[in-house]
Amino acid sequence: MKNPTKKRLIRSLNYAAVLTTAVILSACSTIAFDQPKTATSVITDTQDTHFGQVLTAWNAQHPGVNGFYPLNDGIGALGARLRLIEGAERSIDAQYFLMKNDDAGELFSGTLLRAADRGVRVRFLLDDVFTSVDDDILGLLNRHPNIEIRLYNPISRRGIYYLNYAGDFKRANRRMHSKSITADNTFTIIGGRNIADEYFQLLDDAEFMDYDMLALGPITAEVSNQFDDFWNSSRTIPMEALHNTFTEEDLIKERAEIDEELALGPDSTYREAMNSEHMRKLVDGSGTIYPAPATLLHDGPAKLENPIGLSHMTLISELGKLILESKKSVFIITPYFIPTQSGVEFWQKVLDKGMSVTIVTNSLASTNHVPVHSGYARYREKMLEMGATIHESRANAVRPGSDSTASSPKALTLHTKLILIDERYLFVGSLNLDPRSIEINAEMGILIDSPVIAKQFLAEVNQGLPQMSYKVELDDDGRLQWLATIDGKEEIETKEPLTSWWRRFLAKVYRVLPESQL
Repeated sequence: MKNPTKKRLIRSLNYAAVLTTAVILSACSTIAFDQPKTATSVITDTQDTHFGQVLTAWNAQHPGVNGFYPLNDGIGALGARLRLIEGAERSIDAQYFLMKNDDAGELFSGTLLRAADRGVRVRFLLDDVFTSVDDDILGLLNRHPNIEIRLYNPISRRGIYYLNYAGDFKRANRRMHSKSITADNTFTIIGGRNIADEYFQLLDDAEFMDYDMLALGPITAEVSNQFDDFWNSSRTIPMEALHNTFTEEDLIKERAEIDEELALGPDSTYREAMNSEHMRKLVDGSGTIYPAPATLLHDGPAKLENPIGLSHMTLISELGKLILESKKSVFIITPYFIPTQSGVEFWQKVLDKGMSVTIVTNSLASTNHVPVHSGYARYREKMLEMGATIHESRANAVRPGSDSTASSPKALTLHTKLILIDERYLFVGSLNLDPRSIEINAEMGILIDSPVIAKQFLAEVNQGLPQMSYKVELDDDGRLQWLATIDGKEEIETKEPLTSWWRRFLAKVYRVLPESQL
């Protein structure tokens, strides 16, 4: 016979849980998206600017063809951004998933402020959720008459921020993950880097290995049009609608901090970035700018404003079609790889054609998102059984070109998002191969048609891959093993390399999470 007292207790606890949830959600605050804002568009009349004249000279030699300059070096990638900002004469359009209040963030903000002082129009679009820069700082920048900052899909500032996020999760979970900066509608940089120290080799103990592409030519107009779509979208809010209370002392203090960060001392981060090897080669002409046709692949704001559906997944649909039509090989570098069951079926079709599929991703030791690695681990053995080749990055590897004599090497995390198809097509952008990027967020990247760039990149990767990664295989009994060449010695690991038991335990626990959110 059932215990009625126990039943009443359970019912009371259920009522209490429902009531508590209702109280919490009632305390949440939503944001009004009907804030007044003026629709603006890219400035196209830039032919008489310095960058415009550079483009004219380029077009004289390569009519209607883009030019590309790879940025695989962190400090050089920062220098490229700063040089674009400092060289702009008419407009700067910047679009990023996140920015932090660190050295990279202050350098970026400071050069934008100085560009605005010169009369350059600055439009800066930031996704709200993971941007950790204080509203005060963004608001002060936004106060400049030539700077306008907008936040994409922001969370209400009233009440408790994280409760507001949870209370409006269905909307707030959809993020703009795209990254680009464009100067005078002439030069643009697209890739995987956000504006924070770890992406630009500015931390002593950690580094995100990433990849950008500096481009000029017709592709820039496509990037500008994509920017306008998000800038004027219904989920973009002007900064002044969220925060607009400042004193003159606030502005003076922030200016002083920016000026200090931009100090022109020989050992300053600013000087290091501006005079990096990548930038020296670009400025003195010894670096190669590769001519090639290209297409911008991107998701529009509609993907984030509608229920999840294939009709709005523009980028992955076009990229998937190209991969299925490929003849020889697919080489993938992605920090997060969760194929899901439908993805496994997709890659089975590719492998059944006799093509080679190589995946380079983070190991459990190198990843910055253990739950995502847990999602990937569900499919790792299946992908190997199907015939895919998998490499996982080594967290303690020495990055090529770094100081190998350092007593404690940086902890390396792979953050590059790149796909090489048939040693001809190179896709570079913000897309991770996981459900969040494919289904939930908006992404962007450039698809470059250049066997020259592709083969050179592949040669560089194949040269460094044995020293930078583990090759994951199945032994004769079907168990996972990790093979690496370390200091010239072949080593085999039979459990997740360089990890503690606790990290491995967490990875197993996280397997209960829904992969649709990873």
